[in-house]
Amino acid sequence: MIARLEGRLISREVNGVVIDAGGVGYEVDVPLSTLAALPEPGETVVLATHLVVREDAHQLFGFLNKRDRDLFRRLIRVNGIGAKLALAMLSTYAGDELAGLISGGDVTGLAKVPGIGKRTAERIVLELGERLAEMGFVGTPAGGAGGSEPTPAAAMEAEALAALESLGYQRASAEKMVAAVRDQADSVETLVRLALRATVKR
Repeated sequence: MIARLEGRLISREVNGVVIDAGGVGYEVDVPLSTLAALPEPGETVVLATHLVVREDAHQLFGFLNKRDRDLFRRLIRVNGIGAKLALAMLSTYAGDELAGLISGGDVTGLAKVPGIGKRTAERIVLELGERLAEMGFVGTPAGGAGGSEPTPAAAMEAEALAALESLGYQRASAEKMVAAVRDQADSVETLVRLALRATVKR
């Protein structure tokens, strides 16, 4: 099991990143929240990782911190939740925010994730609601800052625009996305997450 990966970021795309560790390039699938927080290619990054082994492929998933990785591991143990769907959940919501929805029984909020219907959301709450609390996951309200420190509005928007452009959005589209949710966020991470979520809902 590969539990941690440290190396030079070679590339970052919407569908994942490539990290050079000891001369080997590792393809890593990451949630959008992790992707938006990564530095520019060439910088050193450290990810908490989980390796999924199948008959036809070995797939490595990476996260900014161990808590998000642990939540991912709990999600893929739920019947009907595969690695890709768990990654989609952590792309739509930050880790602690997602944990808050699950432990709070917010089926409606969970069902907003692409691929998650009401029945699946109910199953997730039933199987994980109490367990997440026991594991020490304390969720933040949906749309909350998740503990990030507020930044000046102009600088925050500039960083959010840069993050969205790195994900493949054109500048004009990114500006419209940020403008639509700027009043709801007080950190770069939250602004990017809300902008992406608003796009998914359209």
